[in-house]
Amino acid sequence: MPIAPTAHGALHYEVVDRVAPWRTDRPTILFHHGIGASAEIFSEWEPLLADRYRLVRFDMRGYGRSVIPAADAAWSVEQLIADVFAVADAAGVERFHLVGESIGGTMALAAALARPARVATVTVSNGAHLGASIQRVNIWREQLDSVGERGWSDIFMRDRFHDDALTPERRAWFAAQQEKWPRASILNALGVLIGADLTPRLKDIACPVLLLHPDGSPFIPVAIAAELHRLLPNAELNVFGHARHGLPFSHARPCATLLRSFLDARDGK
Repeated sequence: MPIAPTAHGALHYEVVDRVAPWRTDRPTILFHHGIGASAEIFSEWEPLLADRYRLVRFDMRGYGRSVIPAADAAWSVEQLIADVFAVADAAGVERFHLVGESIGGTMALAAALARPARVATVTVSNGAHLGASIQRVNIWREQLDSVGERGWSDIFMRDRFHDDALTPERRAWFAAQQEKWPRASILNALGVLIGADLTPRLKDIACPVLLLHPDGSPFIPVAIAAELHRLLPNAELNVFGHARHGLPFSHARPCATLLRSFLDARDGK
């Protein structure tokens, strides 16, 4: 089981490498999922990318096969940024394309600011440059205290997907992954975003940025994505109709198709 060591516990990661062995150019895409999601939500992106790109995905700190910190552990933006580069280092990747959804998108922007030489492009799905509010943390805490992780997940699923967005099998699978998130990890990860605001530094992100955004996220209105697009020097915004905060799963193939075109244009294919 591939493990990326960090100063605060190990992270589980996976590499999908189906690029033809005779190719000397083997660019890598690293995926960062968000709170309540899992690395496998990007599975349906793979067929559209794996012939050309090495794919690296990992379980975010606090979930799955990665370290589950103690409930009172301190989390920080700097720690989550370090996690991204720890996974890249463990996978033997110096420079890579970075894809993040929700909090993963915010961390992708922050990682490009922290170590620009290593991030070739950034893709943000249903994410933003602005963090969570204390009100959102309090709402989730109240839900977790009153109905537990499964009840919280049931409520979150309504924010993620329209009723007709998924087959019953896909909906049940996603819900099962979400319910596995520990209460402390949910609140500590969300707490990292309280008051976070990358606005003053967005002008310093020189790499190309692809923005994939739903028209109906209850957390990040389209106006926020449009503002992010305006503030970035080199960005492309795509808004998906009839979509909520589970965009990279409900619209996996359209998202992957846009990413493939975006990267191929920049990798010189």
